[in-house]
Amino acid sequence: MDLDSDIRANLAAVRDRIEAACARAGRDPAGVTLVGVTKTRGADVVAAAVRAGLADLGENYAQELVRKASGLPAGVAPRWHFIGALQTNKVRHVAGLISAIHSVDRPSLADELAKRLPAGAAVDVFVEVGIAGEEQKSGMAPAGAEALCRRVLEVPSLRLAGLMCVPPDADDPEASRPHFRALRELRDRLLDAIRPPAGRLAGLSMGMSHDLEVAVQEGATVVRVGTALFGRRG
Repeated sequence: MDLDSDIRANLAAVRDRIEAACARAGRDPAGVTLVGVTKTRGADVVAAAVRAGLADLGENYAQELVRKASGLPAGVAPRWHFIGALQTNKVRHVAGLISAIHSVDRPSLADELAKRLPAGAAVDVFVEVGIAGEEQKSGMAPAGAEALCRRVLEVPSLRLAGLMCVPPDADDPEASRPHFRALRELRDRLLDAIRPPAGRLAGLSMGMSHDLEVAVQEGATVVRVGTALFGRRG
């Protein structure tokens, strides 16, 4: 098995899925960013993904991101997205590495990010919303999303990119649709209520390997894909 060939083939297949979903929705595929989720994968997989042309990679755990980023070959420099729950005391470890964070769900995390970012640096922030109200998952309650978005907008080093959600686990991709739609509708209401600067709060980070088509049809601007790119984790 050739790692580079496999990842190139998988990447082409996922991009084809995104393009087909965009065509059905009347959207430009350039408006959808693919983030490859490399959680538990080795640095060899990261390097192969970058060689294949995948510029954006996502990690769920602070220690794993630090270890992986420091172990990459010279010249391999993906744009790192932090997509998992982040403890406030771990922010200092990742603040200088990430281009985006998709899991800001409380003001204290936004404040700590602002404090720990290197001078002159900025990071894209997605406010994570517990759109389905699942207690076991992180995410700001929809009713609190406006206040948190306003807080992020107050911090010059934090660029409010949009909203993020993780719908309930389900085998049927269509089960995710009402949750994706609810996030889009919440985003639209917040745009009307907040009137942020142009380009702020426009994004929707939603959709994974099994339901990315539904997410794209419902307006996703970022999809977070692991299994379809790198296979099932062992």
